[in-house]
Amino acid sequence: MRLLAVCFYGSLAACASSASAASESPASNAAATAVAAPAVAPGAVAAHGDQVVAVVNGRSISTQEYETLFVGMVRERFYHGKIPDGETEKVRKEAFDQLIERVLLEQEAEKRGLKPDEAKVTEAVAGYETRYGGSATWQQQRERLLPNLLAQLRRMDVVEQMEKSLRNVPEPTAAEVRTYYDQHNENFTEPEKLRLSMILLRVDPAAPKITWDKAREEAQGIYKRIKGGAEFAEFAKLHSNDDSSSRGGDLGYLHRGMLPEALQAQVDSFKQGVVAEPITLLEGVALFRLDGRMAPKLREFKDVEQRARELCRRDSETRARAEAIVRLRKAAKIEVRAPISGGGNKPVN
Repeated sequence: MRLLAVCFYGSLAACASSASAASESPASNAAATAVAAPAVAPGAVAAHGDQVVAVVNGRSISTQEYETLFVGMVRERFYHGKIPDGETEKVRKEAFDQLIERVLLEQEAEKRGLKPDEAKVTEAVAGYETRYGGSATWQQQRERLLPNLLAQLRRMDVVEQMEKSLRNVPEPTAAEVRTYYDQHNENFTEPEKLRLSMILLRVDPAAPKITWDKAREEAQGIYKRIKGGAEFAEFAKLHSNDDSSSRGGDLGYLHRGMLPEALQAQVDSFKQGVVAEPITLLEGVALFRLDGRMAPKLREFKDVEQRARELCRRDSETRARAEAIVRLRKAAKIEVRAPISGGGNKPVN
């Protein structure tokens, strides 16, 4: 539903944000107005040359609607709005599918006679007023934007009602919960745990090479002395810059996933009780010793029954929704009018 909200709110939020930051010049106001141009209404034909990318049961979807959802999805999902190489077409297709689904849900809601919750719509409008009310641009354009805002909020509310309806499944039986547990042991298994001790010679990441070289040299010297019989814990107390130094470098048990992948790969090769050669980390140079391993452990059903019930129900809800969407798609007449590719991997502003 969050992506649906992006689609509904995208152009309006962009306008309001622009209004908050923009100067009061005619050019900036015109830009904000252009960003917030209303989406094509249900059943309407795209105006002013705006291309129709698809028609769903007679309902036109404009390029603007599609791009609004796509841009919102990218901003929300990818750092700095930059899609990883090779994934642009995949994300564009996902945005297109999301938009088709939204239209199908709107149409199904209309068939079922669902009506928007006006109290929720009013509350949402009040939120916009609170957030952007101090902007002169918002105040100037409020009357023009408000009808479209209300229409989109009402559409979003009925789609949310449809989503809830599609996910409305019976509570799983005790037998179904137990079967789910038996078939998904991985969801109830505590990962392997490793007990590590560490000596960290902390170095500022921005420090010059000579500083890093000195830290590596010092770490190598400590390594040789420990290999020669010196106590790891004593050197940790004397030399480590980590909080664990007071405990002789003891980090306690760490489960798989807590360490960076590159470090985890090296730790996996450690021999228990043997100090490993110095390793360069982002924070500095470190020496590790593996002090113990605890194998993965499957938790007993009685201890995780409530969690298994929640996951079983969630799976049922997801499956029910997916099956409903498949039925709606099969019954619908969907015409793709224009390609959805393009834009490359350039960052979304």
